[in-house]
Amino acid sequence: MSDKRKLKLVLCWHMHQPEYRDLQTGEFKLPWTYLHVIKDYVDMVAHLEAVPKAKAVVNFAPILLEQIEEYARQVNGYLHDRISITDPLLAALVDPSIPADPEERMRLVKDCMRANRERQIDRYPTFKRLIEMADWLEHHYDSLTYVNSQFISDVLAWYHLIWMGETIKLTDSRIKRLIEKGSGYTLHDRIEIIEVIAEQLTSVICRYKALARKGQVELSVTPYAHPIMPLLLDLNSTCEAMPDAPLPELDTYPGGEERVKWHLDKGVQTFKRLFGFKPKGCWPSEGGVSGQTLKILGDFGFDWTASGGSVLHNSLNLPENGKKPGIHHPFKLQETDIACFFRDDGLSDLIGFEYSKWHADDAVGDLIHHLENIAVHESGDKVVSIIMDGENAWEYYPANGYYFLSALYQRLASHPHIELTTFSECLQNKVDVKPLVKMVAGSWVYGTFSTWIGDADKNRGWDMLGDAKWTFDKVISVGRLTDKQIQQAELQLAVCEGSDWFWWFGDYNPGEAVSNFEKQFRLNLANLYRLLGEEPPAYLAMSFTQGSGAPAMGGAMRPGVELT
Repeated sequence: MSDKRKLKLVLCWHMHQPEYRDLQTGEFKLPWTYLHVIKDYVDMVAHLEAVPKAKAVVNFAPILLEQIEEYARQVNGYLHDRISITDPLLAALVDPSIPADPEERMRLVKDCMRANRERQIDRYPTFKRLIEMADWLEHHYDSLTYVNSQFISDVLAWYHLIWMGETIKLTDSRIKRLIEKGSGYTLHDRIEIIEVIAEQLTSVICRYKALARKGQVELSVTPYAHPIMPLLLDLNSTCEAMPDAPLPELDTYPGGEERVKWHLDKGVQTFKRLFGFKPKGCWPSEGGVSGQTLKILGDFGFDWTASGGSVLHNSLNLPENGKKPGIHHPFKLQETDIACFFRDDGLSDLIGFEYSKWHADDAVGDLIHHLENIAVHESGDKVVSIIMDGENAWEYYPANGYYFLSALYQRLASHPHIELTTFSECLQNKVDVKPLVKMVAGSWVYGTFSTWIGDADKNRGWDMLGDAKWTFDKVISVGRLTDKQIQQAELQLAVCEGSDWFWWFGDYNPGEAVSNFEKQFRLNLANLYRLLGEEPPAYLAMSFTQGSGAPAMGGAMRPGVELT
């Protein structure tokens, strides 16, 4: 089969973490950025390096790139000059003195229990025993007095060892030796672990950049702090896919279009500084699109964007769109200058939610069988887009998805009827771009914005953000801030506008995650008021949302199609 007749397949991995720093103190409040670097971002680039004929699109949120850069600076500063690290968990790993206070010890132990029990903790019998002891200590708090420093040292060392990517565990002699050691970890051992962490933080962005130079990876970008652009532009766009959704008291987000353009400009600036070129594509935060969003992205100079398959299904059901073409094509909305690809929700969700329970070879074989069926039964020049969270799925797989991803890239790269490609290559090769008269606004989650707006707690978050934005606009208009103060306030506002805070609000989610993210949201808003020289509203001192749910995969991922 000629290359022109092969089924085109784009694997797009979206790498994203919100801003976990308190921008006023510099302290990292949660450790997920550096943990996902050493586990997921490093593994993904290593899999691609191992199969040079494989291709993929990798999308980075700019605010994630900045945090990786800051972690690399701090960890190298510690190793070279003993400069302190502002992430409490990472700092504890190399602290010569284990805290004596029982409450501080328990906090460290609990922080080191945040991992997948089956795939990360239970995999290592020694660490499993330590965590079983920690479980017991949670219910016998008075016994903490008798817990010695070696227990805390071993828990800290093991926690960082289990978060190491599988490609590191298989190739790094230091990590192999420390895993085999099993117990009695010394300060020297823990410093060795942070040396490995420093190497990964320092090199990971450069490794992706090298693959982009070779043409093996297309790198793309999101708006700077990962806001839901259609909602900043028009909160009422919620109702296009959810006509009866309750909305915030806030009628419209003030100055939303200006803020969207700020996030796009700042995002591209950050991307260009770190990768050296302007990206051709933009994965909009959470695949959130609307007609107005596509117009702005096209005007901004992007060649392509993408969204969820349910958005396309909703749009094709509109009478204005007439004939119903197949979903495996890019589309161009009339009066816009950008091609929009749409995620195959079924295939993407199989990887995200099902294949972790399968043997790797069977899972890859099943995926290829689905792709072969598409190639045979759908006519025309087809592009299948598998678009996924690039970090959260793999902890549910054996060995962090090592066997699945290895087999996936190897078998797809050598398949006679499937061509791994990128979105930009598809457009360069003149794939058929279908016309779309009208689009229904939505995201890659269910084709709606229900994950970020439409229930009481999420709407309350929008009203709090709206109050802060009105204050921002008022203070800026009177001209009492210096240029530097305005820049600091703009950056703080951008963090508040990020999508992740709203994702976690509400009963659907686990209590600890909801608590962590709503505290960070209130802290971010309070910091914004202080930067503006205003007293934060009293309500920012009070929790406004709690979670009690147990969603699939811990709530960090959602399927593209709502289960009924």
